[in-house]
Amino acid sequence: QVQLAESGGGLVQAGGSLRLSCAASGRTFSSYHMGWFRQAPGKEREFVAAISWSGGSTYYADSVKGRLTISRDNAKNTVVLQMNSLKPEDTAVYYCAAYLKRSSWFYRTENWYDYWGQGTQVTVSS
Repeated sequence: QVQLAESGGGLVQAGGSLRLSCAASGRTFSSYHMGWFRQAPGKEREFVAAISWSGGSTYYADSVKGRLTISRDNAKNTVVLQMNSLKPEDTAVYYCAAYLKRSSWFYRTENWYDYWGQGTQVTVSS
C-alpha cells in the first residue's frame, strides 16, 4: 500500500515557475515507477511526465518537453515536478501516481497506475 500526497500548487503568472512535490508513504517507494498526470476543467486526465523506479529513465508529453522536469529521491520517498515557463494551458489539477514495477510499463496509460494522490491545483494566469 502506498499513499501519495501532492503539494506545491498555486497561482502563477504566465512565464513563471512552480515546483510540485509528491510525498509517498511506505518503505517500498523504489518498487514503483512514478508519473504525473493533469486534468483541466472539462477535459480528460492526461499524461504529463513519468520517471522509472531508479530515476534512470524519464518521459514527457510533447506539450511539456523542455519546460517541465521530473525527478525523484528514493531516500526521501519524493518525486518532484519542476515547472518552468508556464502557460495558461498548463492550468489543471495535477496528480502523482505510482506504478508497481512489472515486466512492462505503460507509463502514459493512467489505468495501469496502482495508486493516486488527491491532486494539487495549478492555475496559470495570462
